[in-house]
Amino acid sequence: MNILWLNAGLLLPLDKGGKLRTWHVMRHLASRHDITYLSFSDPAQTVEEREGMRAVCARLQTIPRTDPAKGTAGFYLDAARYVIDRVPYAVAKYRSAAFKNTLRQLLDERRFDAIVCDFLPPVVNLPERLPCPSILFTHNVEAEIWRRHAENARGPIARTLLAQQWRRMLRFEREALARFDLVLAVSEADGQTFQRLYPGALKTPAHVVQTGVDTTYFAPPSSPAEAGHHRGTTSGQDEAGHRRNHLVFTGSMDWLPNEDGMLYFVREILPRIREAEPDATLSIIGRAPTPAVKRLADEAGIEVTGRVDDVRPHIAAGAVYIVPLRIGGGTRLKIFEAMAMGKAVVSTTVGAEGLPVTSGQDVVIADEPAHFARAVVHMIRDDEARRRIETEARRLVMERYDWSAVAQDFEHALTRVGATDGQQPLPGRAALQATVQPCR
Repeated sequence: MNILWLNAGLLLPLDKGGKLRTWHVMRHLASRHDITYLSFSDPAQTVEEREGMRAVCARLQTIPRTDPAKGTAGFYLDAARYVIDRVPYAVAKYRSAAFKNTLRQLLDERRFDAIVCDFLPPVVNLPERLPCPSILFTHNVEAEIWRRHAENARGPIARTLLAQQWRRMLRFEREALARFDLVLAVSEADGQTFQRLYPGALKTPAHVVQTGVDTTYFAPPSSPAEAGHHRGTTSGQDEAGHRRNHLVFTGSMDWLPNEDGMLYFVREILPRIREAEPDATLSIIGRAPTPAVKRLADEAGIEVTGRVDDVRPHIAAGAVYIVPLRIGGGTRLKIFEAMAMGKAVVSTTVGAEGLPVTSGQDVVIADEPAHFARAVVHMIRDDEARRRIETEARRLVMERYDWSAVAQDFEHALTRVGATDGQQPLPGRAALQATVQPCR
């Protein structure tokens, strides 16, 4: 198949959950299909990041674009331009004549068998009519994220503005879903939410593409010394190499749900943990921390790293991996990564939403601040309970959530869309495994 893949940015560096999910799916597809990738690209991105995209696509076309850093004056000035826009800011800011023109040229010059729109932003640049089957690859229910933002906002002005964005996203998402021949969701929960929020909008029920994890890359450290790489110290570590009362969170820190989760955790939960464990420490690992997140490092025992080359030593150094999210949608790849590394995860219900996990068996789910704090302290103090959770977590992802199976399911979803358009279907799973060709 000739596939045109549209996205808001390059996939490299692989520092966000959505990027990772798309990368693993495209890596599989690129071995059998011809992919043209069109996206925006920040001029500051390296040649290596651009060239690295060749591993997942035959052709790469980019439109230069730079976003102001979140939380800065430039960010708020940019957002103010869209206050009266009918389209929500998170999408409207990607409206681009250059992107539309490049897309039109590609559609005129080449025959594509399918168009994949990755996330909602590229939808704003689509022509009214498309010449081939179209697929929307959703990684979240965006309207639900904005609804939760509005519900958790502090202050009447923030609540009013966020509620406005939620209503705009609700309308835009409904209209977008109705345009596509197939909608892909990343969890059963998201698929059900689409049906509940937008009854009759989808042409067919959303097809669920499960979340996966690279269980070879994300694996328990082979030695305590390897786990002790964090901060170059082994002080206070147990025999497994992690620091007894050290907590870890990873994620893109310019994503609003992550920012909100960390501010909430430090404000409402960490003080309760320190009542029982005064020496508890926290590392917040991830790219582009906002000014509000950076200020958390002013408090003793809290580290904000920004982007790191490898999150694994940081995850390994923690006794407990926390996911205190109140806002979000889709699924959290970060949880599967921590589970694959044999970490005890304490998460809110929202943080683990859409993942097939069982509280008390392979993760611990706790929502209220006092409950979340007690769960973390229990995992710190009860070695046997923590090790039981760690073992079951690793076993679950090893047995059921390898990326190769996830990517094949995605490919078969494309097959069905092509078949309904009068094209020849692709071979079945067994034939696929026997006929994989080298990347172009």
